[in-house]
Amino acid sequence: MALRIVLFLIATALTAAHFLRTESYGLMAFSLATPLLFLYRRRWSLMLLQLAAYGATLNWILAVVLLVQMRQQVGRPWTTATLILGTVALVTLLAGLMLNSRSLRKRYP
Repeated sequence: MALRIVLFLIATALTAAHFLRTESYGLMAFSLATPLLFLYRRRWSLMLLQLAAYGATLNWILAVVLLVQMRQQVGRPWTTATLILGTVALVTLLAGLMLNSRSLRKRYP
């Protein structure tokens, strides 16, 4: 269970760093506060954590698409950045999917 939570914390920190880079301080604070929902032992908190992870995954996919478009217009290479951000998107998606495990559902009635 600790691995699931640590993976979610890593995904949250990466998402917060992304929002910090774009100077979206409100979204950064929201990203950093999201793991506090682990303290509430209710099913709704677990569902909100999953929803946050899936939303962050969509944000990463959108960032990849915009980055590729921008770099192609300028004529710069885009494959490395796409691989990195795609990997971050997959890690974030995996963090959300791992929150749906039987052990976590048992702890969050």
